[in-house]
Amino acid sequence: MAFDLRLPIGILFTLFGLILTGYGVATRGSEMYEKSLGKNINLEWGIVLLVFGLFMLALTRLGKKPE
Repeated sequence: MAFDLRLPIGILFTLFGLILTGYGVATRGSEMYEKSLGKNINLEWGIVLLVFGLFMLALTRLGKKPE
């Protein structure tokens, strides 16, 4: 049984990405984004984390050797 480190990393980043994206969507248009020049940083970085997490999960799935 081999441990693949990409699996927990993928799960962690996907989970954080979902949380941050959800927070960014829920607070869209809020005045707190005026400090960041009107950019919804939570939404943008949530999507980045989500894509990276899904990429790591895909690598885990593709890296499995058939038995």
